[in-house]
Amino acid sequence: MLDRKWIFPNVIELNYQAGRIIGCNVYLVHSEGEWVLIDIGYDDTVEEIVELIRQLDFPLSQCKTLIATHADVDHIQGLARAKQLLKTTVTSHPLAADSLEQGDKLKTFAQIEAQGINMAMPPVKVDLHVEEGDKIKVGNLELEVWHTPGHTDSQLAFRLGPYLFSGDNIYRDGCVGAIDAHHGSSIPEFIDSLRRIRASDIEWLLPSHGPFFRKDNGMLDRTIARLEGYLHMADFGTCALDWPLMDQWEREIAEEILPSNRS
Repeated sequence: MLDRKWIFPNVIELNYQAGRIIGCNVYLVHSEGEWVLIDIGYDDTVEEIVELIRQLDFPLSQCKTLIATHADVDHIQGLARAKQLLKTTVTSHPLAADSLEQGDKLKTFAQIEAQGINMAMPPVKVDLHVEEGDKIKVGNLELEVWHTPGHTDSQLAFRLGPYLFSGDNIYRDGCVGAIDAHHGSSIPEFIDSLRRIRASDIEWLLPSHGPFFRKDNGMLDRTIARLEGYLHMADFGTCALDWPLMDQWEREIAEEILPSNRS
């Protein structure tokens, strides 16, 4: 058996436990014999993850559910295999359920033809839907469900006391999950989700990628300000609210302003 490496009470992160990167962050939350996984990662690492959990002496039959923070391939491709191996349920937001059950390769980013990306996306039945304010019980613990859209419309975060499993909302360097229209991204909703995290009394953030870190309101303020700028940039296409340059161009045409007449 392996010694358990807790990052916080009742919380093990399996990349950290393994001592190397095996994919997105996979959090095992346990209490009184029950345990859940938050995200699972790619299909080809599922058996390694299950074996690691076995060596940590967690009974496989006591996996209460597999939780999807959202329906991106790097978080959920392995759900079907893990569900079969662990004989458990899958939990997600209702807005993620269609993509998971249909194996939607486009919305999950499993297929991006322009970049030569074409991965399998095994469909999986979602057994439990959770929404804002719901509670997921694990032994004597409760994970409070936060719906934090922005990166995707289905993005969830989970509060456990002073800790927030924050998905792809924010990383330690101030970056955020990819913003892409076909992916269900919304910059205004992203800003609202970050403001919610910033205003909370959460002390530690446990993201879906990269290291866990103490909540830094200054960093969150800078990230929010950056995203507020994205609202008015052509860079973000239909995710932006407007493009002020076009209003300026319209005025210059109406006023017959030529380059030589501009100050």
